[in-house]
Amino acid sequence: MSFYQSPLDVTAFDAKFEAQKIAFAPISFQVTRCLLKFGILAHIDEAGEEGCSLEAIVERSQLSEYACSVLLDMGLSMRLIWQNDTHFILDKIGHFLLQDDMAKVNLNFVHDVCYEGLFELESSLKEGKPNGLKVFGDWETIYPTLSELPEQVKKSWFEFDHYYSDHAFGQLLPLIFKSQPKHIVDVGGNTGKWALACTNYDPDVYVTIMDLPGQLKVALKNAEEKGVGDRVEGYQCDLLDEEQAFCDSGDLYWMSQFLDCFSKAQILSILKRTAQSMTANSELCILETYWDRQPFEAGAFCVNATSIYFTAMANGNSRMYHSKDMLSLISQAGLFVDEDIDDIGLGHTLLRCKLKP
Repeated sequence: MSFYQSPLDVTAFDAKFEAQKIAFAPISFQVTRCLLKFGILAHIDEAGEEGCSLEAIVERSQLSEYACSVLLDMGLSMRLIWQNDTHFILDKIGHFLLQDDMAKVNLNFVHDVCYEGLFELESSLKEGKPNGLKVFGDWETIYPTLSELPEQVKKSWFEFDHYYSDHAFGQLLPLIFKSQPKHIVDVGGNTGKWALACTNYDPDVYVTIMDLPGQLKVALKNAEEKGVGDRVEGYQCDLLDEEQAFCDSGDLYWMSQFLDCFSKAQILSILKRTAQSMTANSELCILETYWDRQPFEAGAFCVNATSIYFTAMANGNSRMYHSKDMLSLISQAGLFVDEDIDDIGLGHTLLRCKLKP
């Protein structure tokens, strides 16, 4: 699906206004965050249809009248709120910023993980390196250092990652277990949430998590705490090291929101090594959010915006892909797609792959 095959049907006057919104977008973002952080949108929402006066907002937020008034005036221009005489009332956009879980997760992720580092987007694009990551440390990529990020940054990163994957679990588990796998190899298993979901779904399944040492330590600890440490093992592996072989005893290889973390060349290498570890009876299941497969334009917008995080903060060379790019890489690796399922969770696609005959 493509939302961009024809020009936007908008007047020149409105288009000029949209251009100004983009020019001031960082200001709009921070004003929104402050309206939420200081409870101003919540205060207005609680007041209901009668609205909330400036005096009441000042008293409850414990900010000065000046601070509240500049935030409220910009909030009016952004249509987060509207004003009835002397009272402020929450508008629809403000309602969703206040109540919608996706908006909260995205906003916290952008502020805590991306905002400062995005100043280096220009140099990241030129050099192919995540130069924005230096705001947190002198690291080449974000992945080996996730456990070392500041606590609030780490919290927002994992909430963002888990929010999108967790919404898909309910639909995915029956699809994954219809082939009755006994041994699942979770490639890039992160904190082990998928492994734990699998062991909870099937009391007989055994899961091997392939990942870096830092992530494995967290995942295996989580498995022990859940009482399934005997069915979850770690396979320490630098997935970018082409000399390292993959675990070769899996019935089903699982990659969830994983391949978007790598460049096309890296993805091809990972898929080839996976194929080398598979048998004719094995299968590889890939779960991703492709921007061209989103059911709504808002989804495509969020997915494409996430690509910029990869550019400036994560590794400088990966992105959220068009599905045709991934299908081509799968074929080049000696695999074919046996099943292709869209609209899982929040815009995910499941590709079930097997070795080419």
